[in-house]
Amino acid sequence: MKLKFPLIAAFAAMLALTACGGGDSAGTNIPVSSPATLVKTDNVVGTGAEAVTGKTLTLNYTLWLYKAEASDFKGTQLESNPYTLKLGTTNVIQGFAQGVTGMKVGGKRTVLVPSSLAYGPTGGNGIPPNSGLVFEITLNKVE
Repeated sequence: MKLKFPLIAAFAAMLALTACGGGDSAGTNIPVSSPATLVKTDNVVGTGAEAVTGKTLTLNYTLWLYKAEASDFKGTQLESNPYTLKLGTTNVIQGFAQGVTGMKVGGKRTVLVPSSLAYGPTGGNGIPPNSGLVFEITLNKVE
């Protein structure tokens, strides 16, 4: 019986440390931040077909971690790729789907995605827990 309390205390301490978020497997602390809401900014307004649910979109995007201290909110760049998706049926984070909806071909948009519409408190795909994201999206085609 005397061993239960030290084990419970050690387990509680371990849980408290892992609940801090923003760490990585090497034990270093990665600062995380997130915008309060989804923000869409059209840098170039397109004039072609509109991205709506059910349509297949061909686009290019660049993804950064959100950094509140940066003037453009762009922290570490994570990836930059062409991408094709069927809007409303492809499994993408909510913030990306909401961010691209309404764009027109030829448009370029910056989307600030809160953690709640990204990977949330668990993180994933190389994204630390509770991280906001910044996407720069160029819509090339809607079919």
